[in-house]
Amino acid sequence: MFKAIAHFGFKKSSKPFKDYYDGWFKTLKNVRLPQLRHAMSSSATSGPILLASHVEVMHRHFLKYYEALDLAAANDVSQVLYPDWRNPFEKPFLWVGDLHPYLFINLLRSFIGDSESEIDSDIFDKLQNWHVVMAWKSPSRKLTTGVDQIECGLRLMVPALAARARDAQAKFVEKMAVEWGKCEGRKQEMKGVVGESAAAEMEELVGVFVDANRLRRSVLSDILNVTDVNQAAVFLEALAQFFVGFRNRELLSQFDKCSLEL
Repeated sequence: MFKAIAHFGFKKSSKPFKDYYDGWFKTLKNVRLPQLRHAMSSSATSGPILLASHVEVMHRHFLKYYEALDLAAANDVSQVLYPDWRNPFEKPFLWVGDLHPYLFINLLRSFIGDSESEIDSDIFDKLQNWHVVMAWKSPSRKLTTGVDQIECGLRLMVPALAARARDAQAKFVEKMAVEWGKCEGRKQEMKGVVGESAAAEMEELVGVFVDANRLRRSVLSDILNVTDVNQAAVFLEALAQFFVGFRNRELLSQFDKCSLEL
């Protein structure tokens, strides 16, 4: 139903968001991620300033992506709210058009949960930076409290945004049912009614999408505020790798095989 609403009477983008995403993704995979990894491996000799600068660059790369999503939604919300250009591996992780913000916090908690695990000696050889390797050993009370507060905020905001989306759908269906009866199925009159109803609910859908993006940006920034530079680097590397993994041909092939078996 929402997809139908999104396609009614809304102008189409002259440049599909998919084109922007492809360029953004290539920069993430081929430039930002290698640069961050290099800074993580060499920060023991180059100092924390270089690592901090690459953490900031990676953070800004994600923020630019969500800003671009907002602009795309204002132009044509259907291409981002119901992205048919996403592959089947990505779609289960989507919520209101992009990654669910719970993924960010769950990824962060995975490091905290592994804080008591033994460190593989090979990691020291690969990273050559004791501070990065030990970033998540014995997380501070300040960090765990901050994570709890971020998660508490998510528990309030996610259901509220989901309720707004459901309300937009309910209002559209209700108005359509009433107007359909008045028009008695006359095609020309129905076209105008559908367009008017869709336009009203479209504005709310765009608002929901923009607020969902605002929540994603906020969670990402909050995580970086409660972590130190080494923890932030490890987290952002993992998040970037998560995005990159969606387009890993081997993983996609395995996912397709699982789908066929089901």
